[in-house]
Amino acid sequence: MTATSPPKSVPSLAAVMQRAGGENFPVASRLLPGHLRRHLHNIYGFARLTDQLGDYAEGDRLALLDWLDGEVDAVFSGGLPSHDVMRRIVPTVERYSIPDTPFRALIGANRQDQTKKRYATYEELAAYCELSANPVGHLVLYVFEAATPERFWLSDLICTGLQLTEHWQDVAEDFQMDRVYLPLEDLDRFDGSLEAIAEGRPTREFRELMQFEVDRAWNLFDRGATLVRTLPGVRGMAIAAFIEGGRAALGAIREADYDVLTQSPRPNARAKARAALRVLRIALDW
Repeated sequence: MTATSPPKSVPSLAAVMQRAGGENFPVASRLLPGHLRRHLHNIYGFARLTDQLGDYAEGDRLALLDWLDGEVDAVFSGGLPSHDVMRRIVPTVERYSIPDTPFRALIGANRQDQTKKRYATYEELAAYCELSANPVGHLVLYVFEAATPERFWLSDLICTGLQLTEHWQDVAEDFQMDRVYLPLEDLDRFDGSLEAIAEGRPTREFRELMQFEVDRAWNLFDRGATLVRTLPGVRGMAIAAFIEGGRAALGAIREADYDVLTQSPRPNARAKARAALRVLRIALDW
């Protein structure tokens, strides 16, 4: 099967990868050997392309995601995808015998974003993370040749934590797209109204809500950290880097006194250096 040519609104490979430098959690860690980095960059490219079609593309985004689904069909039918990002995926899928399930899930998450703008409960949000974040961890484990049910479970905790961290950093930005990922039950519990978000007012109640959400994500990192010990060497260090990057981002929110409405807190150079030192200490403990 040969996929349909990319619509004009689909970004090029260069445009997709240009965003890599701004990510909190680059999927291709510099700790890893070159052949692993190449395959992880291929996966990262797919994840970024999917998100760009779902978040920023002009025109009918559901139709664009349908086109991308057709590209995945081409990858797994032995055909020729039309987009450079998708062509790069083919050798990665073949080398590591990766199923199509994680790719379909990421597309499904972006389809959901087009229609679902609010999450009533944390359970609903966690189910969304099963589509939007956890599949990336599964893809990484396939490339690490470490795909087991126990590792998937631990990876899911970490990836959900990373997804929540990004949501907590970007509350104001997401609201501009009419998306609220803070569970409505938590907004009610802390009396953190949607009006405060709309008006960009980090009230005391809203800051208390964000403290609760930051602690929740931190706890996910703590629970998933066992995965590092199951992957000795640079693979384990790479996972540790993901976790410490997430903790550094949560630390930036704490440093901002949980104000994510007038700013989008990001770790500074000193925080990143401390995170790198923690990864090094983990390696030295082995």
